[in-house]
Amino acid sequence: MIEVEDLPELRAPVIIAAFEGWNDAAEAASNVVDHLARVWHARPVAAIDPEEYYDFQVNRPRVGWVDGERRISWPTTRVLVSQDSGLDRDVLLIQGIEPSTRWRSFVVELLELAREVDASLLVCLGALLGEVAHSRDFPVAVLSDDPDMARRFTVDESNYEGPTGIVGVLADAARQASLPVISCWASVPHYAAGNPSPKGTLALLTRIETLLGASLPHGQLAEQSRQWERDVDQLAAADQEVADYVRSLEQAQDAAEHPGASGDAIAKEFERYLRKRGSEGS
Repeated sequence: MIEVEDLPELRAPVIIAAFEGWNDAAEAASNVVDHLARVWHARPVAAIDPEEYYDFQVNRPRVGWVDGERRISWPTTRVLVSQDSGLDRDVLLIQGIEPSTRWRSFVVELLELAREVDASLLVCLGALLGEVAHSRDFPVAVLSDDPDMARRFTVDESNYEGPTGIVGVLADAARQASLPVISCWASVPHYAAGNPSPKGTLALLTRIETLLGASLPHGQLAEQSRQWERDVDQLAAADQEVADYVRSLEQAQDAAEHPGASGDAIAKEFERYLRKRGSEGS
C-alpha cells in the first residue's frame, strides 16, 4: 500500500515520474527527477510499502548512518511535492525503482494518488540506448497513445510494439483512467552508457520545458554535460575503431538534420561505414 503523510491541497498538479532500471539508460531519466527534487527543495509526502513490490535480493536494502544512528534504508518508490517550482501549478515527483512484481497493483496505487490530488497531467520519463553520437544533440521522442493528447501537445502517437517497462505500464494505465499522459524518451549513446549521462538528463529537462511552457532550473547540468562529453571524447580517441564509429554517427546525424536529408541518404552512410568495417576485417 502507499503511505501518505501530510499531503497539502494542490493546484492542478502535474506529475513527473521516472524509475531506475530497465527504463533508465545512463540514469538519464531518474536523474531528471533527482535534479528537480533537489533544486525545488521538494519534500516527500508518500511512499509505497516496498514489501509488496520489491525483491530484496535484486534491490538490496542499504545500511548507513543517519543522525548518529545506524539505520537500514529500503528500496522503494517515493512521491515528493513542490509548491515552489515557479510554475502556475504544483508538481508531484515520482522517484523510485522499477518494481520486481505486481506491476498492475503498483500502478493502481500511484493512479489512485493522482486521482486524489486531481492531477492535470502525467509526464513519464525514460531513456534508451541508441545509435546516437555523444557529440551531437540527443534525440528526445515525445509520444502519446491518446490521439487527443498527441494533437494538444503536437507530439507523435506511439506505434511501438515490443517489451515494455514500468514507464510503459504506468502510461497505459493512466490513459485508461482518463489521466492525460505524455511519455518522453531520450536516446543516449550505447557506447558511453557505463556512467550517468548529464547530457541525456539535460535533453529530457529541456523537452519538459517545452511541454510545460515554462523555464526549469538547469543548475550545473550544462557544465556537467560539457565535461561528460570531453571525457567521452578522450575515451573514443583512445580506440580507433570507436573513433571511426563515432564519426559515422556524427555524419549520419548531421545528414538527418540537413533540410535535404532523406532516409536513403542516412542508410547509404551506414552502408558505407559497414563496408569499410568489412574490408578492414578481411
